[in-house]
Amino acid sequence: MLSATSDHAVRAMLVLARARRVMRADEISAATGAPQNYMAKTLNALARSGLVTSSRGPAGGFALAVPATSITIARVVDLFETPRLQTRCMLGTAPCDPKHPCAAHESWTRIMRARREPLLTTTIADLAGETAATIAAPARDAAVATSSAA
Repeated sequence: MLSATSDHAVRAMLVLARARRVMRADEISAATGAPQNYMAKTLNALARSGLVTSSRGPAGGFALAVPATSITIARVVDLFETPRLQTRCMLGTAPCDPKHPCAAHESWTRIMRARREPLLTTTIADLAGETAATIAAPARDAAVATSSAA
């Protein structure tokens, strides 16, 4: 269903959601079972998209940039995969599209929408087994709150 990269990205997001702290790429790699080089590239792509923050240095690493409750699985997966539109006739008889559908077109379109629907409606928090009340704010917000309390 998902490419290896998308799978690693979703797993990384789950690890960060549950950790509620800044984590190094090697920690996330170990927690997900992904190769370190591969995970580092995946995390950098997530950072460029604004889903995670990235900081360098001894206390650096990655953390969620937005609450896990607002990140759908589709939002993560779509960074690494382009949703494919059906471009050929399922029956192989002729080109078909919504204006000139074959007999299978409407049913197949419903199936493909149903397959994608859970990705659009399931959040990282849902997968992590967390609720809005129990999942922490992004780690950078927690760090600001800690430093201002001191």
